[in-house]
Amino acid sequence: MKVSTKGRYALRIMIDLAEHNTGEYIRLKDISKRQGITLKYMEQIMPILTKSGYVKSFRGNNGGYMLAKRPEEYTAGEILRAAEGSLAPVGCIEDEPNACGHYEQCRTVKFWEGLWDVIIEYTDRFTLADLMKNEDIENPICKEG
Repeated sequence: MKVSTKGRYALRIMIDLAEHNTGEYIRLKDISKRQGITLKYMEQIMPILTKSGYVKSFRGNNGGYMLAKRPEEYTAGEILRAAEGSLAPVGCIEDEPNACGHYEQCRTVKFWEGLWDVIIEYTDRFTLADLMKNEDIENPICKEG
C-alpha cells in the first residue's frame, strides 16, 4: 500500500484548517501558500473532503473552508480513506464477504487480511488533534527495549 499525494495532502489540508481555525472560513489560496500545494490540486481534493462531510464551504468574498467538526472527531484513517478509497493492501480482500474464487484455497489471504487490520487499527488510532501535536505519534514496531 502506498498513500498518494492526494491522501498526504488531504491530511495536511485538514491539519492546516484545524490549526488556523478562528471561526471564519479560510481561503484556499492561504492554505495553498502555507502548505506549498497548488491551488489546482487543492481544488481536486476539497470536493472530496466536503462531500465526506469533513469540511464546510462557503462561496463569496468571505468564502473558504472550515472544519465541520472538532479535530478530535476525525481520524487519520477516515481522512485517508476519503481521499484514497480503500487502504487494503491487495484488491481481493476489499469485498465483504470475500468474493475471490480462490479464497478457500488461498494460503496468503489471512496474511493480507491481518495486514489490512493493522493498517486500519493504526490509521484510526490517531485523530487530527494528535497529528496537530505530532508528539504522541510513535512507531509501535520500532520501540527500543
